[in-house]
Amino acid sequence: MGAAEAEDIAERLYGARGRATRFETEKDDTFLLNCAARGKFVLKIAHPSERMEELDFQVALMRHLEQRAPDLPIPRALRDVDGADLPIVTTSAGERRVVRLITFLPGTPLDRTSATAPQRERIGEILAKLRHSMADFSHPADVRAVAWDVTHLLDLTDLLRFIPGGGKRAWTVRALERFAEIKARLDLCRRQVLHNDFNTSNLVVDHASPQFLTGVIDFGDAVRTAIAVDVSTALMNQMPKTFDHGNRRDLFDEPRDVLRGYLRHAELTDEELRLIPFLSMGRLAVRALLTCWRAEIFPENSRYILRNTEAGWAHLEWFHSISTAQISDLLTR
Repeated sequence: MGAAEAEDIAERLYGARGRATRFETEKDDTFLLNCAARGKFVLKIAHPSERMEELDFQVALMRHLEQRAPDLPIPRALRDVDGADLPIVTTSAGERRVVRLITFLPGTPLDRTSATAPQRERIGEILAKLRHSMADFSHPADVRAVAWDVTHLLDLTDLLRFIPGGGKRAWTVRALERFAEIKARLDLCRRQVLHNDFNTSNLVVDHASPQFLTGVIDFGDAVRTAIAVDVSTALMNQMPKTFDHGNRRDLFDEPRDVLRGYLRHAELTDEELRLIPFLSMGRLAVRALLTCWRAEIFPENSRYILRNTEAGWAHLEWFHSISTAQISDLLTR
């Protein structure tokens, strides 16, 4: 969808007149809508294949958090002029698509800047508070299967053919094998609705703010999953973008700061702490499998799809180089 059509939809549905600028996204048409004195918003026009109940789940979760923890830095979902949460439009291309308008949270995505150890601890604290705030939330769509939920990693084995041959495929296969060994233990772990995508592009920060983390965005992968999965995803996304095997102790140097902040506000069992490194490894494998596959079927969007994949190969190689016992002990020693 073009910006002009997005601007027309925003004005017609929300009375919001502004200039639309496209954001890079995986599948939705998403725009920054600058309404001058009225402020900035994010306009999301869902992909035609998106299911209404899943979009309703996301909006309901955001509203729950707004009521349960109004101090948490999350966007607010707005209703249209008729009071609808999820209005539907027929686009110029003849597609029926669901529209959402949410508040814009200013700041810099963390993937474009850096963080100190105390700032990473702050990220862990917010993740823990989000967990507590979501603990009593439920929705009919919260048990949907999300490909990025690591609990479904073994369902993705058919995508191995899209992984480049040689070391990259060997490292991914080994990650799958090790995940299979702990899957039964993961199935016994505590579960609830969780964000499930605490990656650095979804964390908005401001170095001038004492809070540092000024926004947690994109609830598109939220799902009912293991608490350990949610933490492992956050830790994996704090691993260094560049990795020197000779000069670093291990990949969890920075992620341990996030864990330290998290444990100030939420507990984890010894079993969860032993599983989290395997789940971080599993998330790396999920990313490799899904992005290599999607880049092949959507080559026009491959740069965006593969933006984080390259760094992950070195991470998978590092996991491949250490023993299963060493992985288990990474967060408990």
